[in-house]
Amino acid sequence: MRFDEYQKRSRETAIYPDAGANFVYPTLGLAGEAGEVAEKVKKVLRDRGGRMDDETRATVKKELGDVLWYVAQLATELGLSLGEVAQENLAKLASRKERGVLGGSGDAR
Repeated sequence: MRFDEYQKRSRETAIYPDAGANFVYPTLGLAGEAGEVAEKVKKVLRDRGGRMDDETRATVKKELGDVLWYVAQLATELGLSLGEVAQENLAKLASRKERGVLGGSGDAR
């Protein structure tokens, strides 16, 4: 599935206050869902010595789907194409790799 297709189809389930004029809701949802992914992975470290089992992998997969949904809604709220966001991100990372600055910190490297 292509990102823009996902973005369009996922919008059919975007039922939240002021959908279409509310970038705050998907931003907060994104933070919450990303936190859920982190929490599941943290528990793999704590409870399983860092070994991922199939059940937890499936649970993380579902949570990543929720992260993707919120990313798509936020992009839509901001008038951005998810496909273009992905494409620009890959171009940015390729440039950093080419210049030898993938590591390190700072947005403008």
